[in-house]
Amino acid sequence: MDKRIVSRDGTELAYARAGQGPTVILVSGAMSTGGTVAPLAGLLAGRFTALWYDRRGRGESGDTAPYSVEREVEDLAALIDAAGGEAALYGISSGGALALEAAARGLPVRRVAVYETPYALDPEGAKGRAEYTANLTEALAQGRRGDAVELFLRLTGLAETMIQGARQSPMWAAMEAIAPTLAYDDAVMGDGLLPRERLASVDVPVLAVAGGESPDWLEQATRAVAEATPRGTYRVLEGQTHMVDPNELAPVLAEFLAP
Repeated sequence: MDKRIVSRDGTELAYARAGQGPTVILVSGAMSTGGTVAPLAGLLAGRFTALWYDRRGRGESGDTAPYSVEREVEDLAALIDAAGGEAALYGISSGGALALEAAARGLPVRRVAVYETPYALDPEGAKGRAEYTANLTEALAQGRRGDAVELFLRLTGLAETMIQGARQSPMWAAMEAIAPTLAYDDAVMGDGLLPRERLASVDVPVLAVAGGESPDWLEQATRAVAEATPRGTYRVLEGQTHMVDPNELAPVLAEFLAP
């Protein structure tokens, strides 16, 4: 990434920009960097100024302790300011929760699009969240980054055989490198329950998109995000999963984000 900006608390953030037109900032989810959303940014750059970045603690961006969700919202505020003072936001998974929180806090956001923000709709659905948080906190405090990654992969429902296979893969070292940021995404998700009152305060248009091949609970959570926001719209991308194809998603986002 070829650009740098300093957030309110002094943390340096790395970002990139492409295209011309209204600005859209892309927010990655857990266990990912700005590079994860770069292909989507490239597809949007034909109609928009697409800006993507490494969230704090990841990739080329710095980090400053202690972490708080407010600091990450300030990071987005700094990026919006660098983009000219207004932007639309797109966030995938827990990055969607961060984008929605930024809008709820009154940042100059004109529209928000999210893809499968993994909220639970009732306490039963979120019951494993507290245990995950406790185990994650312990693993990271003891420097057991690999175990922290395993906890997250287990939370996503990945089979044990696939988790152990991932440990042997070339990408494992990169996953361990950003493992501490799992605590950041955990904080962004709160107790894991859909924050209905908070979402009700988001007064800009919201597009919530789910994949037609994703688990039912993710589709239900996505629909609930749209229903909880005053100006929300729900869309399904048939044939897609949580690992959405940017080529399928980009036209839907472009239609929604156009002024």
